[in-house]
Amino acid sequence: MCGIAGYAAGFGSAEMDVLRRSLVHRGPDGSGSYVDPAAGVALVATRLAIQDLDHGAQPMANEDGNVHVVFNGEIYNARELRKQLAGSGHRFASANSDTEVLVHLYEELGETMVSELNGMFAFVVYDERRRRLFGARDRMGIKPLYLARPHGGLAFASELKTLVNLPGVERELDPEALSHYLSLRFVPGPGSIIKTIERLPAAHLFVYEPGEAELTTRRYWRPPFGVSPPLDERELVPLLREQLLGAVSRWTLSDVPIACSLSGGIDSSAVTALMSEAGYPDLRTYSLGFEEEEWSELPLARLVAARYGTEHHELVLRPSELLDDLLGMVWALEEPYGGGLPSWYVFRLMSGEVKVAMTGTGGDELFGGYGRFRWFEEGRLPRIGASKWIGSRPVRAAAAVASRVPGRWTSDIGRAALRDLRSLRAEPARWHYFERSYYFSDQAKRDLVLEDADRLPATGSLLQAIYDESGAASPRDAVAYLDFHTQLPEEFLLMTDRFSMAHSLEARVPFLDHELVEFVASIPASLRTRPDDLKALLKAAVADLLPEPMLGATKRGFVIPTGEWLRGELRPLVLRFLDPERLRRQGLFQPAIFERFVLPHLDRRADFGDQIWTLLMFQLWHLLYLEERLTAAPTFTWQDVAA
Repeated sequence: MCGIAGYAAGFGSAEMDVLRRSLVHRGPDGSGSYVDPAAGVALVATRLAIQDLDHGAQPMANEDGNVHVVFNGEIYNARELRKQLAGSGHRFASANSDTEVLVHLYEELGETMVSELNGMFAFVVYDERRRRLFGARDRMGIKPLYLARPHGGLAFASELKTLVNLPGVERELDPEALSHYLSLRFVPGPGSIIKTIERLPAAHLFVYEPGEAELTTRRYWRPPFGVSPPLDERELVPLLREQLLGAVSRWTLSDVPIACSLSGGIDSSAVTALMSEAGYPDLRTYSLGFEEEEWSELPLARLVAARYGTEHHELVLRPSELLDDLLGMVWALEEPYGGGLPSWYVFRLMSGEVKVAMTGTGGDELFGGYGRFRWFEEGRLPRIGASKWIGSRPVRAAAAVASRVPGRWTSDIGRAALRDLRSLRAEPARWHYFERSYYFSDQAKRDLVLEDADRLPATGSLLQAIYDESGAASPRDAVAYLDFHTQLPEEFLLMTDRFSMAHSLEARVPFLDHELVEFVASIPASLRTRPDDLKALLKAAVADLLPEPMLGATKRGFVIPTGEWLRGELRPLVLRFLDPERLRRQGLFQPAIFERFVLPHLDRRADFGDQIWTLLMFQLWHLLYLEERLTAAPTFTWQDVAA
């Protein structure tokens, strides 16, 4: 695992040093660079050594020294590819470096090489003969790649905070990205929160010709939901078990020890069990819980650890610890993020002992674990007050605002909520305002939250376009397609990458092995997930491996109880950053949100914890990246900024 960066923009050694220093946390084991002065091209890499510890330095070149690559990730079929390439006459200098496989595979296949790769990756190849940069990102978006066009050239990096340090990359807030963030708690792609920086989307590649200053991108893969060949239902469970075991076995490829992040849910528990079944020795597991027992899954995690005799480690998180680390987390995330933060602590705990962490990320998206498809199949929204279905929170918030807070505007919001609710019941396949709007619906943003929101595109329309793009007849397939294009890469995988790499730890996600994804996507939607038991198929495939209490346990999100903590230890930050006068000076939000949302929540007259957390996390990001314009992690504390 590495951090990569580079440019074709005529920069010099000072900029190369900026790139390298900003990526040291992603690769503390070494660094290197390559420059083509004639073309003004430079490549930079920092390395976290996982495979071929002695011979994997980057950038890496072919035998002739005219093809160079920088690579972040792991290729899990590298050994098979190496044998094929050696049989075709390619000569390898390393023992088993997957980076060197990329060099020779590019020589052999050019841009079509991406179709041969199984793994997680973001890489850039510089072809010195053709003076061309070619880069790609893995199918699921596990590994990041950001692009910018300073001075009409091109710069790329594993992280956004690398590029904002370059001359010609302005730190300008993108209001459209902010609007979508308020609804979704993450920024959907391909743009970023910074107007001058974009993401290369998952399953995309790019080609850049420095001489022409022309950048082209294209998609090379789509998740095949809705394309279901005939399948014998009787053979499905054993076939799925075989595919799961194969994916986990492939993703344990490493020359260093691997451990498991064990949340206590089905997905991470299945990964732990499958690793044990595959014969992985001396397995270590790491779990996090809370003092609030209703939020903690430590008892279930202990059952799994005990069954497989793992070396088990636990951590109980308290609000004071969150406060101490919050600014560091915001800095590591790079873009506003209002979701759960526990993984930070699990990864930090693991990083003291291992370099590689297996996780269960992706299981929910594959097997319909959120159940959103039920909205469409039943032709209605979940009832107001439902606490678990994503999409119900804005309806609940609008209803609460309309009923508990006096004032003329509340009746407008209430009428909009009822009008759109009726509309959704009449047109069950449309997202409109409330679907997937975690915190603020588009109507709420227009009426009371975001300044000038009328000029911004509706988040619901964005999501509806992706849902329609799937072309799937089944809502279960269409919603899965939507998840794979939004929440999975741009929330969960972004958070997993930034939090693990902040601690120089490689996080792996075997549920997102593309061979496994393609197999599961080929299962008819009615068999893949059920409305009454969302993960029935996955449970059937691993039932003999898991403790019985886990199979019937209620799903819990791996999140922090922020709603209550905002009233306690986090209260000073809320009062500081959502103060009406600060909001007025900032000019982004309506100052009235303090009385409409903040005070009712702090006084326990309403539950607006989700909305307040979303706003607070943006404000902390705004402080670090736009107000303080930091170029390195903050050295001040939360007490300093709350004063």
